[in-house]
Order: sequence, then structure tokens, then C-alpha cells
Amino acid sequence: MTQPNDQPTPTTFRAAPALAGSVTVPGDKSISHRSLMLSALAVGESRVEGLLEGEDVLATAAAMRAMGAQIDRDAEGIWHVHGVGVGGLLQPETALDMGNSGTSTRLLMGVLASHDLTATFTGDASLSKRPMARVTEPLSRMGASFMTSPGERLPLTMRGACPAVPLDYRLPVASAQVKSAILLAGLNAPGITRVVEPVPTRDHSERMLRGFGADLNVEMEADGTRIITLVGEAELQPQQIIVPGDPSSAAFPMVAALLVPGSRVTIGNVGLNATRAGLIDLLREMGGSIEIVNAREVGGEPVGDLIVSASALTGVEPDPARAPSMIDEYPVAFIAAALAQGRSIFRGLEELRVKESDRITTMAKGLRAIGVTVEELEDGIIIEGSGGAPLPGGGPIATKLDHRIAMSFAVAGLVSRAGVTIDDMRPVATSFPTFIPLLRELGAVA
Repeated sequence: MTQPNDQPTPTTFRAAPALAGSVTVPGDKSISHRSLMLSALAVGESRVEGLLEGEDVLATAAAMRAMGAQIDRDAEGIWHVHGVGVGGLLQPETALDMGNSGTSTRLLMGVLASHDLTATFTGDASLSKRPMARVTEPLSRMGASFMTSPGERLPLTMRGACPAVPLDYRLPVASAQVKSAILLAGLNAPGITRVVEPVPTRDHSERMLRGFGADLNVEMEADGTRIITLVGEAELQPQQIIVPGDPSSAAFPMVAALLVPGSRVTIGNVGLNATRAGLIDLLREMGGSIEIVNAREVGGEPVGDLIVSASALTGVEPDPARAPSMIDEYPVAFIAAALAQGRSIFRGLEELRVKESDRITTMAKGLRAIGVTVEELEDGIIIEGSGGAPLPGGGPIATKLDHRIAMSFAVAGLVSRAGVTIDDMRPVATSFPTFIPLLRELGAVA
């Protein structure tokens, strides 16, 4: 975890020559979290290749170890998880420090909600500001009890219920984390847990639960509503998992290659799950040249290589319904819009206000600081593009300890006249510890 007394590491990113080369990005963060949790709930040894070794995922590994799972990394980078079985987790002896990871926190609350144990969750300053009510409310209905800090925030102590009460729940907001927390709680609850999802969100939990042998069914209604049912008291079987590259991380070299004139970059082994591919669709609509080659399926997840070439982009007004499929990629999409021809209008993004930072306000302030004309909306942002002209630049940009803000403005620096200074690049370690080396490999930074 990043310690609060560590010194910030401000960094300036400057205009780059044409980017070229072939790179891969770290493993998918969503899949990495879930692979560790479900492996810990299976009986026997699971093997995980390509695990994202960022701080967020390491926080998940530490938490599962604290509750009895044996988790080791071998010299080849393969992770071996000896699970304890559904219902077999042990009382942790100390508080679970989740660092900056909202995904770890919310999903683990789900796992523990149906176990007979008490656990305390702590986190860094950013995570401690994020609301947890959307998870604690349905899990309370299943029998778990919570003692939270004011505003339903961390630090938080929970007591699981065993047996838990299976839940029939309609998601009030599109959230893969809430859906996953309920399904994970349902694993150790007798009977059927049912989640109704009016707006589809990333479906890694459903795919992986089925892969581990859970009795899970998904029905799609005519209006697009998904109904997910899970039969509880599951017995999960250990698996061999290959984690694809994270599309949310691939977003940064992808946008950089589109914006820096003359660039042509291949990004290999990128997860292309349809519930996560919204950014590719958006950038193509803006005129971006993104070719998918070598499309294949690995471990139940669609994967491919992306060939991205510099392109003149035009402003766009995407359908707000697209938001769940690219919610984490909007910050860097705003950078693409800042270089496009004409105006872009992004709406339906209320979810961005409760991420690692309020990403609408933080991005709007940062964009203004580097010379972009923006209007902040309650549920989004309006951006006037430069028509491809380099941005003035400036800073330092206040990233609010948010890794995606830091990386987005790093990309902006590559197409600026005066460079863009980021106040602190440390948060990037949570999801993309190799971010700067990757830019170096493409020729973007010295």
C-alpha cells in the first residue's frame, strides 16, 4: 500500500515523437480480483497466469491469506492458490487494509456476508471517502450487520450471517461491484439468490462463477434486462486461469497512439469482453483507426490484439446507456475529445463522482488547467476540441490520488506544447505499475 508519509512524485510529460512498437498491458484488474477470491473459495489448488501485480490486487491476495487461503507466486510469475472452500474462511486476526481498492472492498464484503465471522475493513484516504451503502444495504438484507464510519464509509466492521438469507434484488444503479457482492454472498446462502440487472454491466463474475462450477443461470429479457440466478451452498472446483490484458489499462496507450501524429502501435492480448469494450466503439465513432486482429477466446473471455494508428478525431455525443461498458475509461476518453474536431458531450456519468475521486470535477479542473474549454454538468461534461492542435499544457494537475486521472493527463502531456505536470504519479501503482516503462518502450518518454 502507498504509505501516507511517502513523498509525492510529481512528473512532467512532454510532446512525444511518433509512437511505435508492440506492447502488452498488465492483467485485467477485475478478473484478477475475482480469480483470487474464487480460487480461495474452491477446495484444492488453482493456478493463475497473468495476474495483475498492482497494489489493488495484492491487497485482495493479502486479505484472502489473512482468512486462511494459501497464496504463493512462483519464479515464473504463476500464482498458486490453495483454497479453503465456500464457508471455510477464517476470522482475520487484524483489520483488512484494502489500500485504494474499492473493488476488493465491496466484493470481499459480499464474500464475508455469508460467513460466520467478523472483519474490519480499512483503506487509504481516497478509499475512505467512497460510499459503501450501495453494498451494505443489500447485504444487510441477507443478514450481515455493519458498523460504518459516518456517511457509510470506511473504516467499517461487519459481521457475517451463517446461514445467510438468499436475496431477490433489483439493482437500483448499474454496478458490477454490487451485483458481484450479492452473488458472492449467495454462494454460501441456502436457496436461490437472484439479481435483476436493468442495465447490463461487466459480466466477469458470472463467467468465472460458472467456470468454477457454480450453478448460475443468466436470462435476458426483451428490453435488455438480465436476470441472474445462483443456487447457494455451492462447491467450487479449482481452476487454471489465464488473465487477459486489462482493457482499462490498454485505453491509455490506445488513446496516445491515436493522438500523437504518425503513431502506429500494437497492443497485444487485450480482453475484449463486450461489457467492457465501449471505449473502442467510441473511439472508432470519433474516427479512430483501431483494428482487432488474432481474435480468440482464453479462459471463457474474448481476447485480441489491437493495431492503433494516429487518426484525426471528431467530437461525439455518445448514448448515456454506453456508460457501464466504459465507465473507467471516460477520463482518457475526455483527453481524446480535447484533441478532436468540434464539441463532445458526455452524459449519464453520475457514477464517476464516486470513484477514487470525483472524476467529473477532477477532470474538468485539470482540463481547464491545460487550456481546454470545458463545461461541467451534473451528470457529465462538455468539451471543446482543439481540432488536433497541441494543447497548451501546464499544471501541476491535482490527481486526488486517482490512478486514472494521473495516466489520462500523462497522455495529454504527449500532445501538449509546454508539457503537462502531474502532482503525483504514485497512485498509478494500484493498477498499472509498468505505465511509464511502457511509454518509454513506445518512445513517448526519454
